[in-house]
Amino acid sequence: MYDPLRKKHILLTPEEEVRQKLLLYLINDKNVPVGLIAVERALKINGMLKRFDIVIYNSSGNPHLAIECKAPSIKLTQTTLQQLAVYNLYLKAEFLMVSNGLEHLISQVNFETREIRFLEELPF
Repeated sequence: MYDPLRKKHILLTPEEEVRQKLLLYLINDKNVPVGLIAVERALKINGMLKRFDIVIYNSSGNPHLAIECKAPSIKLTQTTLQQLAVYNLYLKAEFLMVSNGLEHLISQVNFETREIRFLEELPF
C-alpha cells in the first residue's frame, strides 16, 4: 500500500493497518494538519537507535502527542505503555497513546509532578 505521509509503498502488516487507520482518524476526524504529523522516525536513546510510530507536534514544533501502534492481537499492558514512556523521555510529549486498533490507552504526563493521568479521549 502507498503511505501518502511517508511518500512510499509499505507492507500492510497488522500493526501498519492500525497506524494507517489512526492517521486517517487524526487527519479526517480530529483535523490534525498533515504537516504536524511525523510517522516512523528514528531517535537515539542511550546510544540505541529506536523508532517511534506517530508523533503529533504543536504549532511551536514541540511534541504534543506520541502514539505507539500495536497489532490487534497484542494485548495492551503496562509493558506496552512503558515502551512509549521510554521514548517519551526523549520526546517529552504531554500526551501519550497506545493503540492496538481495538483498545486505546491515552494519558497525560505532568513532567513537574511526574504523574500520569489516564484520559477517556484524545486531547483535541
